[in-house]
Amino acid sequence: MPDVHGVLIIARNGDRTELYQDPYTYEPSYTESTPLGAVQSYQLGCHLRSTYLNPSSPSHIQAINADLVQNDQVVVHAKAGGEGTSVFDSAIAVLQGLYPPNSNNLIELANGTTVVTPLGGYQYIPVEMAPSNVDRALESWTECPAFEEHIKSVYASKGFQETGKSAEHFFGAVRDYVFGRPTTFENAWNIYDFMNSQLTHNQTYAYRLPPTLIEQAHGYANYHENAIFSDKETGGIGNIAGRTILHTILHSLERITFDEDPLKLLLLETTYQPFISLFHMLDMVKEHPQLAAIPNYGSALAFELLRGPPPELREFLRIKFKNGTNEDFQTYPIFGHKGDIAVTEFLYRLENFAISSQKQWESACGIHSGYFGITSAAENTNMLFAAFSAFLLLGAFALSWFKRKRNTYVPIPEAPVVGEKGRLLP
Repeated sequence: MPDVHGVLIIARNGDRTELYQDPYTYEPSYTESTPLGAVQSYQLGCHLRSTYLNPSSPSHIQAINADLVQNDQVVVHAKAGGEGTSVFDSAIAVLQGLYPPNSNNLIELANGTTVVTPLGGYQYIPVEMAPSNVDRALESWTECPAFEEHIKSVYASKGFQETGKSAEHFFGAVRDYVFGRPTTFENAWNIYDFMNSQLTHNQTYAYRLPPTLIEQAHGYANYHENAIFSDKETGGIGNIAGRTILHTILHSLERITFDEDPLKLLLLETTYQPFISLFHMLDMVKEHPQLAAIPNYGSALAFELLRGPPPELREFLRIKFKNGTNEDFQTYPIFGHKGDIAVTEFLYRLENFAISSQKQWESACGIHSGYFGITSAAENTNMLFAAFSAFLLLGAFALSWFKRKRNTYVPIPEAPVVGEKGRLLP
């Protein structure tokens, strides 16, 4: 049986308060995590520990420190931007389950005193975050003109229009339970997220909501988000959420396969959007259409790096998905394979679609960086034209002033200069 030499985990945040996303730009509102969300993420962390850090598990990661974390073996990234607060809290909760407090997390001082970290040996694991306008790896779909055009094309498509028409009865029935929110198919995500949040946290609302409405809202939201965050082409703009996170995946796989690199476990704590894109980019949806949907809170997508016993020298990749806290990991073959895929093939198939820099992201989004910062092509042209016009106007004013000064010039006669003893100087 092949050994697991490293694992990459993409985890969705746990439960949080209602999140509004603009249907046309996906600019998000503020949201924060709940105690339920912290528990869901903590349970995921415990499951990851029993799966990958337990020596008796068949998926145990070889040579990883299981009790006291070794920070060069474990790297954690958390999404900033929309839902950033909730995502960060979820990352911390996952780590609490993955590496629980250990009384051996201590230090002996020069005076002989032994000090154990707070909370019985709490393990402090760095979580890396970057503002979304600096690092677009985990939130690449906002402020992206090309993606906004993609959204418009989805809304104008025949399939979306027909599905929206068939949903008219539902949107009429649900109007009394969303309290003034637009009941349109374009707003399907916000309708479902509001209803789901209320159903979870508001008992009065739960008592009033008629049967099947939440299931219907969930189904239409799944259709909506799957259409928005996918594309017919692997390198299409609809897959931008997967294409930006893909660079981190590929780079980390290369690090793990290099024996001198200590990296063993990468945790990417994020939101639901990259899951949908990756399911399409890896051809998982073709054989498992149920994946064309919003993953549940506390879901995880695992990339296990495997290495067989000698003489096998190649590394292979196994993809597993766990949809929420109530399910176990299930293996999903990718690209039509019936089993594991060679890492070299995985890299070859996807490396040309990864967006690895801010410059590449701007190019994919149709954005140009100039003297005026990051702008779209049209905005940049307009600002350049405005600046050029201002310079012309300033030049005209300067020329007019110079001419006026010349026309009003009056010569002043020179006065004789008197030197010492009253004599005129030559």
